[in-house]
Amino acid sequence: MKKLLFIAAAFIVCAGAMAQKTMVNDFAKFNVEKYDFGKIKQNVPAVYTFEVTNTSDKPLVIENAHATCGCTVPEWQKEPIAPGKTTKIKVQYNASNLNHFDKQVFVKFAGVDEEKVLAITGEVLEPVAFDAYVKEEAAKAATAEKEKTTKSKNKGKNKSGK
Repeated sequence: MKKLLFIAAAFIVCAGAMAQKTMVNDFAKFNVEKYDFGKIKQNVPAVYTFEVTNTSDKPLVIENAHATCGCTVPEWQKEPIAPGKTTKIKVQYNASNLNHFDKQVFVKFAGVDEEKVLAITGEVLEPVAFDAYVKEEAAKAATAEKEKTTKSKNKGKNKSGK
């Protein structure tokens, strides 16, 4: 009896080891897995659209997508993604809380064991601080452009200006 139980247990362990787990990367390719919004303005929703391509030879269905909290909302196409075709997963972050954020979105495909984890990150600034940041960045860009223009005008001239 003990031998029979041992053989049955060994068979179950071996069968489990032989079973392959289906992985997302075997069926789908994402344009990026993490997106950084940089600095964003408080209470102005930030949106990024991830793209996913079906790399298999069968239609692929996004069964579900959910985020780590209610501040991040994913939207996706419910229809199957044809082989070789691309669809989009729109992720919106509400930007109500100040400071740095890291949020995850879990995407579950029908018939695939693992979930794909996508991430968004950034820093939420108060409106006044964000406006000051935007002005500072614009000034830096204008200065860089002015320097670039000056250098290109002076290119080819010798020291005497000729």
